Amino acid sequence: MNPARERPVIAVVGPTGSGKSDLGVNLALELGGEVINADSMQFYRGMDIGTAKIPVAERRGVPHHLLDIMDVTEEASVSAFQTQARALVEDIRGRGMFPILVGGSGLYVRAALDVLEFPGTDPAVRAALEAELETAGLPALMARLRSADPVSAERISDARRVVRALEVLELTGRPFSSFMPVRQYFQPAVQIGLEVDRPVLHQRLAGRVDAMVEQGLLEEVRRLEPAGLRTGRTASRALGYAQFLAVLDGKSSVREAAEATVVATRQFARRQLTWFRADPRITWLGFDDPALVARAADAVRAAVRPSILEG
Repeated sequence: MNPARERPVIAVVGPTGSGKSDLGVNLALELGGEVINADSMQFYRGMDIGTAKIPVAERRGVPHHLLDIMDVTEEASVSAFQTQARALVEDIRGRGMFPILVGGSGLYVRAALDVLEFPGTDPAVRAALEAELETAGLPALMARLRSADPVSAERISDARRVVRALEVLELTGRPFSSFMPVRQYFQPAVQIGLEVDRPVLHQRLAGRVDAMVEQGLLEEVRRLEPAGLRTGRTASRALGYAQFLAVLDGKSSVREAAEATVVATRQFARRQLTWFRADPRITWLGFDDPALVARAADAVRAAVRPSILEG
C-alpha cells in the first residue's frame, strides 16, 4: 500500500479564539500538509473580518482549501461539505501530504472525520408534511413519529426536526435515528484540541471583537448588505454580522453591537467546548504552551507508522 495514502487526517479543533488557524499553518509547515477549512462561516466571500479569516500573508505559503467558495446568499450544507472535504483529503494524501482540517464547526468536523450518512430530501414530500403540520398540528405528527421511530421521538420535539424525521422515514424506509452519528472514524484521524482557561478565553474574545471593530467590521457588513447578507440563511447568522446589521438599521450603536457580539461569541465558545469535550478521542493541549507545535506534531507522529513519515 502507498504509505502516503495511510496518512491520517489531522483535525485542529476547539473554541473560537483559541488559535486554531495558526496551529494549522504551523503543523502544515512542520509535517508537510495543506489546510482544509471547517469553519462554515469562512466559506463566504467577503466575510473576512467578522469570521477572523486568516489573511493570505499569514498562511505562509500553505495552501488553504474551502475558503471563499460561496456567496453570502448561498446556504451552507454539511452534506456538500462532507463530499468536498473527503475529496480534498484523498487528493492531499495522494500527493504525500497531511490533510489538516481546521475549524470549530463541530458537525462539519464530524462530517469529514466520522462515519456519518446524510439522507436526501424531496421537496414534494417535505411540502406535504409541512401542509399536514399546518392542518393536523404538531401532536399528530409527533404521534406518527413516536409509533415509527420512538428513539427519534424521544430526542426531538421542534416542528422542523419532526418534519425532517418523517421525511427521512418516508424516503429511505429507515428511522431517522439510524442516521445519528457514531464516534467512528471514516478513515485514520488525529484530533488536536486547543485548551484555554475560561477567563483568558473571555479576555481574548473581547479583545478580538474590539480589533474587528477597529479593522472595519461595520464597513464590511455595510458592503455585504446589498449583496444579500440579510437574506442568506447561513451567512446572516454569523457572529457579529446580525449585531452590526442592527447598527445599519439605526437600532444599535457600534459599542452596543460590539458588546452584543462579545456575549454571543462567549455563548458560542461554550457550546463548542461542550461539543468537543464530549469526544474522548481529542488530545487537548494548552493554546499558549511554548512547545505547542512540537507536542501536536508528536501526537500525530505517535499515531502513524514510521514508514508513512518516510514515504
